[in-house]
Amino acid sequence: MSTPEQSLPAENAVRIARLSEQPLDLHVHLDAVEESSSGAVTTFVGRVRDTDPDASDAVVALEYSAHPDAEQTLHRIAAEAAAGTDAIVAVSHRVGRLGVGEAAVVIAVASGHRAAAFEVCRTIIETIKTDLPVWKRQVEADGTTEWKGLGG
Repeated sequence: MSTPEQSLPAENAVRIARLSEQPLDLHVHLDAVEESSSGAVTTFVGRVRDTDPDASDAVVALEYSAHPDAEQTLHRIAAEAAAGTDAIVAVSHRVGRLGVGEAAVVIAVASGHRAAAFEVCRTIIETIKTDLPVWKRQVEADGTTEWKGLGG
């Protein structure tokens, strides 16, 4: 595999980039980025929480919907974030209705050293929030719903 000074071709850097209606498993993502040359692994799990500063009541669910090209966009986001590094990426985003505590996004990034792993992981989640064509509708305990716009 590559050394820290080498970068992986984009097609080798992204092991998982998918949207799923099924619950996300962090261990699947960790297994996907497993490499003996990787001394660092970072993860990010974005979960549905029961509060929102703009909500009038407790949040009970988020309903995610996606553009048909969203999975392709997710792959591009991951590949661009890993470009020029030795990072290996596994990233998934849920669609459908998720209850409080469920994972909406899971990211695992492995690299030779921690700096690249942290940087790539952060770049992926920040770019998902701005560029991924996934929308969420927030559902509150009193039945109120609100669309929350582009991103995860």
